Amino acid sequence: MTERRSALLIIDLQVGVMPGCHDGEGVLSRVRTLVSRARDEGVAVVWVQHHEPGLEVGSAGWQLAGGLQIADGEPLIRKAYRDAFAETPLTEVLGSSSIGRLVIVGAQSDYCVRTTAQAAAARGFDVTLVSDAHTTTDSEWGGVSISGEQIIAHTNRYFAGLRYPEREFAVAPASAVVLS
Repeated sequence: MTERRSALLIIDLQVGVMPGCHDGEGVLSRVRTLVSRARDEGVAVVWVQHHEPGLEVGSAGWQLAGGLQIADGEPLIRKAYRDAFAETPLTEVLGSSSIGRLVIVGAQSDYCVRTTAQAAAARGFDVTLVSDAHTTTDSEWGGVSISGEQIIAHTNRYFAGLRYPEREFAVAPASAVVLS
């Protein structure tokens, strides 16, 4: 049996996505530390960047935020949907490196982070959501205001109870997350 490796999956931490995000600078700081740890430990780092009208590939808003930089050889997945697996080569990229576990961080907890993490679980990956390294903006639905902080807490609660057959799921703060 082939060993199932881990990857740090970084979703949509982009200049045009981060404004107004809860604890944005703190999240970026923790992600920079996780990226450094992953590289030091030989854990794969996979980047995901969203594009759509107003967030075009190569534009100022599309660039990575907070001093994050892709190192040589690290894959970049360009996506147009909340699900980073939808119409992208993410499955193939992960499969080519025998990745079986994703440690997920990123922006828009309630959209791209949650959708991609759920899709990963459904595709057979083990998933660890880094509880203090994903973020989102305040929102409103049906006249109800929801703070970014509440959305993050709800997303963490949701993943803390996620169950799939023969899969492992965890929620852990950046300081305690095991990368490999």
